Amino acid sequence: MEKKISILVVDDEDSVRDSLNLWFTEDGYRVECAENAKKALSILECGSFDIILTDLKMPGMDGLELLRRIRALNKDSIIIVMTAFASVDTAVKALKDGAFDYVTKPFDPDDLSHLIRNATKQISLTNENETLKKRVDSLENVEDLIGKSEAIKRVLKEIESVAPTNSSVIITGESGTGKELVARAIHANSLRKFYPMVSVHCGALTESLLESELFGHEKGAFTGALYNRKGRFEMADSGTIFLDEIATISQKMQVELLRVLETRSFMRVGGNKEISSDFRVICATNRDLKGMVEKGAFREDLYYRLNVMNIHVPPLRERVEDIPLLTDYFIKKYCLSMNKPNIAMESAALKRIMSYKFPGNIRELENMIERAIVVGNGKKISLKDLPFGKDVIDSSVESLDDFEKAFILQILNKYGWNISRTANALKVDRVTLYNKIKKYGLKS
Repeated sequence: MEKKISILVVDDEDSVRDSLNLWFTEDGYRVECAENAKKALSILECGSFDIILTDLKMPGMDGLELLRRIRALNKDSIIIVMTAFASVDTAVKALKDGAFDYVTKPFDPDDLSHLIRNATKQISLTNENETLKKRVDSLENVEDLIGKSEAIKRVLKEIESVAPTNSSVIITGESGTGKELVARAIHANSLRKFYPMVSVHCGALTESLLESELFGHEKGAFTGALYNRKGRFEMADSGTIFLDEIATISQKMQVELLRVLETRSFMRVGGNKEISSDFRVICATNRDLKGMVEKGAFREDLYYRLNVMNIHVPPLRERVEDIPLLTDYFIKKYCLSMNKPNIAMESAALKRIMSYKFPGNIRELENMIERAIVVGNGKKISLKDLPFGKDVIDSSVESLDDFEKAFILQILNKYGWNISRTANALKVDRVTLYNKIKKYGLKS
């Protein structure tokens, strides 16, 4: 539910306060009243209000002085001055001191409601702008690209160089190295950052599904096409489209993709109308595209159209000095998500992690830390909490997810599927445990 707009009414007349309280409450606002400026300031010390209506002439401190004091406390509140003694000079003075508007008594309820709606729209616009600014600032920081190694510094420098351009980029690197994070960093620091970045996992879709996903389709284009659907290229207009696992697309799709990149136009599946879209394309692959071109498995013209800039993301084994930073980041991330107090890692455990080659790269490290927080019972992550050695991992378990699934099921069975006791034993809250049960499809 959206937060109710709050209104503070300041007037020395009981009838005015009562009338405005009734009108605004019926309109769905949260209303509070004060009989003078001193009382209003006392209320404002305990909390802010979105809109403040204050009478101009009151015993003691008048409305203009109250306006100046409120502005010193809170520059965001919208202040409307009310008076039965209208004059141009007074109105100009109130507006210069920061009032949103000026109304005269007696009030017309419809006019006053309209004024409050305008003030509410101003508040919504301000909040939206602030939210967008925070989002953009957060994106520009690219906090998830963590590291101090020369290898990651090179990647960050290349991102900084290519981001402001509209050039196509191919991001290469092994699975789990963070190629999508790099793509998001490029988009977040580009001139297109206020528009969407649309991602497509090419390797997860068949040729026909990928075609529909990229270009969209018209109603009745094929069995099951019950309505018109926008494609990802259309959704990415003015923004960025990220094509993950680009090396997996078929020769037919390569031809179609090349045409779209050259013309920036396409037709939906089953359609006959050309649709234009202004997008930037970023691709990622863990394969050797240049080698695929030489073998004829990937079109040379498409390769050069995409590969204006290449950013190679190094494997974790080539940036070992970043492992402590990444480990600390993932510990904080999962302690927060599981509502557990932040914990540290024993030096022996960290040393063992740093000596490991991580074939699954950062994704494997993240899964390892998440699992250690789930199974660990102490204030620190120890070597026994990590999936190394025969004494820790069952030979029948082939992945970290399998290990976690088996471990949680074991503890659930131990406590007869008592959720509270199991959550307590795992040192997680009930919500986290329920989410894990749902994730793994566990049943008693």
